[in-house]
Amino acid sequence: MSAVLPEAAIKVAEPELAATDAHVARGPGLFRRLLRDPVGAAALVLVVLLVGAAVLAPWLAPTDPYDNDLSLAMQPPGAAPGLWLGADAQGRNMVTRLLYGLRMSLLMGLASVVLGGVTGMVVGFAAAFWRRIDGLLMRLMDVLLSFPAILFGLALAAIFGPGIWAVVLALSVATVPLMARITRGAALGVMQQDYIEAARATGMSDTRLILRHLAPNCLSPIFVFTTLRFGQVILLGAALSFLGLGAQPPLAELGAMASEGRNFLFFAPHIAVIPCVLIFLVGLGFNILGDALRDALDPRLRR
Repeated sequence: MSAVLPEAAIKVAEPELAATDAHVARGPGLFRRLLRDPVGAAALVLVVLLVGAAVLAPWLAPTDPYDNDLSLAMQPPGAAPGLWLGADAQGRNMVTRLLYGLRMSLLMGLASVVLGGVTGMVVGFAAAFWRRIDGLLMRLMDVLLSFPAILFGLALAAIFGPGIWAVVLALSVATVPLMARITRGAALGVMQQDYIEAARATGMSDTRLILRHLAPNCLSPIFVFTTLRFGQVILLGAALSFLGLGAQPPLAELGAMASEGRNFLFFAPHIAVIPCVLIFLVGLGFNILGDALRDALDPRLRR
């Protein structure tokens, strides 16, 4: 009799679990709710255009990003055929440099969010599931939260030298405690549900319980945070490159391009202004998209 009761309990709780999983994974419904918000739809279009331009940079760029012609140095936008956005101090086409710079910035942000996000999710799920180590893990996350990403970047650049990987590692470490806290908070709420207790009663292993029941029902806040964090990471990465800790010349990266152009603000302001505008658009697009996703995934805001 005792062996039957847990099975019955898990079957009773399965409809609740299925409804929750369907809510998380209902892609078309989420997309429709997102498009109903004009601001969210505009942010989605902006993000798709920016990501598409970065992915297709080798085909969209009119020239090679490292080809220079000093006779065209610091030419303003439209001053010569093909120079729609002008040329930089080395005579390189700004359109090409921006496309490849956007590509590098997005790759840096993606690597940072994936590395830091996955590590933070593991820490958050472990803290929520095994409460004996919760205090230790969260105090460690508090220590990491006390160090800004800029400080991590400075420390890693001093140890390994400036470069792309120093920035990625610094931003990944700064993302871990934030993702860990978001994941832990969502997981603690899910752990109180009846179907978790029913799954435990059937003798399901901890790993299977986390992967099958706990993780899928925490995806909504994790997904929203990842979108918001991606915009923040792009801005932080550009700031570190602007300080000379990230991409090094002649590599095209938005923050490094803005840093190169600051010496020519009075003679050729477009060299620094246009990359800064593009950084602003990337950060704005991902932040607004994250807010729109949060509203679309919130059941309290539905009619």
